[in-house]
Amino acid sequence: MISAKQIFGKSSLSLLAGLLLMSGSAAVAQDAVEGKKLFEANCTVCHSIEADIVGPALKDVHKRRGDEWLVKFIQNSQELVKSGDKDAIEVFEKFHKVPMPSFAGTLSEEDITNVVAYIKEASDVPAEAAVALVTTGDDQQSEMPMVMPSELAGEEVTFLDLPPVLLFTFVLAGAVVLLIIVVLVTVFRLFVPMLGDSIYKEEFRSSFAGRVFFLMRGDTTLVTGKARDEIHSHHDFDGIQEYDNDLPPWWKTMFYATIVFSIGYMLHFHVFKTGALQAEEYEMEMEQAAILAAMTPDDPNAVTDYEVMTEATALESGKQTYIQNCAACHGQNAEGTVGPNLTDEYWLHSGDVNDIFKTIKYGVPAKGMVPWQGKLTKDQMLEVSSYILSLQGSNPENAKEPQGEKE
Repeated sequence: MISAKQIFGKSSLSLLAGLLLMSGSAAVAQDAVEGKKLFEANCTVCHSIEADIVGPALKDVHKRRGDEWLVKFIQNSQELVKSGDKDAIEVFEKFHKVPMPSFAGTLSEEDITNVVAYIKEASDVPAEAAVALVTTGDDQQSEMPMVMPSELAGEEVTFLDLPPVLLFTFVLAGAVVLLIIVVLVTVFRLFVPMLGDSIYKEEFRSSFAGRVFFLMRGDTTLVTGKARDEIHSHHDFDGIQEYDNDLPPWWKTMFYATIVFSIGYMLHFHVFKTGALQAEEYEMEMEQAAILAAMTPDDPNAVTDYEVMTEATALESGKQTYIQNCAACHGQNAEGTVGPNLTDEYWLHSGDVNDIFKTIKYGVPAKGMVPWQGKLTKDQMLEVSSYILSLQGSNPENAKEPQGEKE
């Protein structure tokens, strides 16, 4: 018989174990919460859980690499690359050799562990369509689903998965073609025997119907013409003579068709002038493109005439936006790390405020610069552009070597 003391002891152990598990789960959850804050502040510029951006998608990366490797890579990725680590070299080369900033001096090992905890938690969440703020005008924003790159890849559609109307059209067209073939075969099988040997008479063979019939039996006279084997008596060059044969009928037909077409072309374009020539079409298309560019604020070719903002509040706002979103790749003082130095006189994509604005808005994906439209408003991007220009000539410490052209 089990005593009350034994029952109480087992219950206490069970309660203690449950409390330990609950406290452990709470600690892990708290780590993920802190990790999410750090991830959003430092990593979202280049990384996403579901999709490749500047760096790789991080979903289940802990399963592929391991926690210890992830901590080392976040602390100093280039150190791992230089050490010959195969995984680090593979990631570095796959993503255009854009070096990941070292976080050893800005994040503690505990912080990085929290970031890894958040990545683990986010990896277990089913992928859903993200909703992003997409700029629709100068200051207007609307919510719309953001399609991830993995969803943009076209899937193969089988023939039976096509719309019913399209399937019916294909079936109907096939039935018509088959019916025509059946009718032609039937007609030939019925009427040819009735003609008997008369089909071999020159009168029938020289007729269009006869030539079509014999073309189906392998005689190409309808296409190539009939050789008359008549030699030009006045053409004799060292024993070389020329047969007086007609040009192939198909060639003469096409030649006559081009004559008719050229007359129609001349009347249409040069006499009645009812059609536009190539130069006119080009000018019309360029005018339409200019109108569309003016109507579409998200067109990279649209002309902008923004002025540099000099107000202290605007520059301070631009500084905060820069530190939050740009410092990871360009340095806290714009001295340049992964990205170029923004304080010297050299520019990769021009140093006018409108050009800087467009570079921020549309990005340079080939060089690892992500587009910020939809993430920042027009005013925020203009404030950041103005703040960057305010740093010209500041000569920060450890500035990166000049890149681009001097302006």
